Amino acid sequence: MLFQVGGQGTRPTFFEMSAAQQLPASLRAALTYSIGVLALRRPFLHKILDYEDEFFALLMLALETHSLRNTDASFSESLYGLRRRAVRIRIKKDDTRLKSSDGIHHSGLEKHQRVLSVVFMVVLPYFKSKLHSVYNKEREARLQASLWGPGEERFDDADYFDGGGEPLVSTGTLNAETSVRTRLTKKIQKIIFACYPWLHASCEGFSFSYQLLYLLDATGFYSLGLHALGVHVCRATGQELMDNSSRISKIRNHERERLHGPPWLKALQGALLSCTYTVLDYAQTGLIAAVFFFKMMEWWYQSAEERMSAPTVYPPPPPPPPPKVAKEGIPLPPDRTICPLCSQKRANPSVVTLSGFVFCYACIFKYISQYKRCPVTLMPATSEQIRRLFHDV
Repeated sequence: MLFQVGGQGTRPTFFEMSAAQQLPASLRAALTYSIGVLALRRPFLHKILDYEDEFFALLMLALETHSLRNTDASFSESLYGLRRRAVRIRIKKDDTRLKSSDGIHHSGLEKHQRVLSVVFMVVLPYFKSKLHSVYNKEREARLQASLWGPGEERFDDADYFDGGGEPLVSTGTLNAETSVRTRLTKKIQKIIFACYPWLHASCEGFSFSYQLLYLLDATGFYSLGLHALGVHVCRATGQELMDNSSRISKIRNHERERLHGPPWLKALQGALLSCTYTVLDYAQTGLIAAVFFFKMMEWWYQSAEERMSAPTVYPPPPPPPPPKVAKEGIPLPPDRTICPLCSQKRANPSVVTLSGFVFCYACIFKYISQYKRCPVTLMPATSEQIRRLFHDV
């Protein structure tokens, strides 16, 4: 199945290259959504979602390797009738007997170019996805620590003691090996947190520059990876498609002739080879058709009224960690009904939504209007964050 987007000559249009580049990301999103829906009835599919990066990387590794081996193109490029060609610059000679002129000569991909193409299309995106995940976790941890303090200090008042007052978990059980591994992991996470934004910005900048130059016809390379490999993406002619089909048939016939063993074993091996070839040949169109069919069936069995009226039910979010009392802040009285500011029983109780502590309305309004902060946590606050309580303890 080929999608032609128009244009003339062997040079693909910008829209063809852009569509071929975005297809794997769109396919991943569709597969993730489909597996997530199926996991509602088959919980064991959640294991695939837990290792989403690894599962998709293995799938694309098989598809890209097979596609490059048979068509000299990536999985998405082959759908648009594109082929990868090695670039060789021919230099004009002074000898008039040579009829060759300056220009670019295209030839088939070499083995190392196919291997490096798989690295650029599968391995590097996998590592980038893992780095992005580590960066997001570290950023969320730092944001939470800046709001609520370090995680170790938030659980000081937790009930980790048994009836005799002894801790249930002894700190002496942690060996030195675990502590060294933990420190090393934290250092690596800090390095990734510091370097990943620059790395991501550089990749996006190079990608934008090459795409802009390709759009302006200033370069024949659509991306930095293609330039590093010395590879141009060209349209495949009808003759090339026919030659490629005959070449694949010869290779497969040769592989069948190399089978050894008894007749029943040869027949079994031949059947397995035929099944493997069939699955790989129709994997491209099969994946896209399966996702499209799944989405169509989902739309067919879900009425418009249900889509518009049925609210999306989400699980309740976990409660936020308790606010941390600042050392320089006003201490809390032992009696919860006493206002920390006036040390009297609360009148017109009001809560500061930022921290959750309750005061007299007059006391807290005057304090926040003057100091612009919560008196207990010292977190910045405004009078708009004061809420009256009509039911007090």
